[in-house]
Amino acid sequence: MLEEYRTVLGHGESEIVEKKSRFLAEVSHIDTEEEALEFIEKIRKKHYNATHHCYAYVLGERFELQRFSDDGEPGGTAGKPMLDVLTGEGIHDTVVVVTRYFGGTLLGTGGLVRAYSGAAKEGLLASTIITRKYASKLEIRTEYTGFGKIQYILAQQGIHILDIQYTDQVRIVCLVPDVEKGKIEKELTEGTNGQAGLGWKEKCYFAVHEGKILLFNK
Repeated sequence: MLEEYRTVLGHGESEIVEKKSRFLAEVSHIDTEEEALEFIEKIRKKHYNATHHCYAYVLGERFELQRFSDDGEPGGTAGKPMLDVLTGEGIHDTVVVVTRYFGGTLLGTGGLVRAYSGAAKEGLLASTIITRKYASKLEIRTEYTGFGKIQYILAQQGIHILDIQYTDQVRIVCLVPDVEKGKIEKELTEGTNGQAGLGWKEKCYFAVHEGKILLFNK
């Protein structure tokens, strides 16, 4: 599993104009190829009278699945430049569709490459990009006397707390990136003189957006 990767959160769109031709970029996160194809078809129907609907999408930890289409534009002038934007920016599990409304002036191959890649870049800029990190949930059980110390350690290490329950003990559930598991376990054990109970739970990906913790299966 990747320790972390960048992807789009939800959907973004933008528009650029080149010599009166409009290039509308729409970007979306995808988990499967079926979702990518559904999104592309949705855009085709939305802009049914447009000249071209060029697209590119990537899936997999190492971009194992890569697809693109020039949709009638000269070969190599649309889909591949858009794909290069996704892989060049390190954006995973994402589809981008650029719809062109022809403005009456030919752009030439170089102009088309610049227009489609530029539209794809603008589409990403208009999207929310998040970094998903691979982590394990850690359950910490402590007496009330040790709660303050644990809070301090977690805050110092930038560990995100998911839940706190107060009963006869304090139960804390937090998210620890896999690369930091050994370090955090050592810090908590030493910081509480081994008095805190530590239990590793399920793994997941998470991201932080606008102060909120988002959980993902992949």
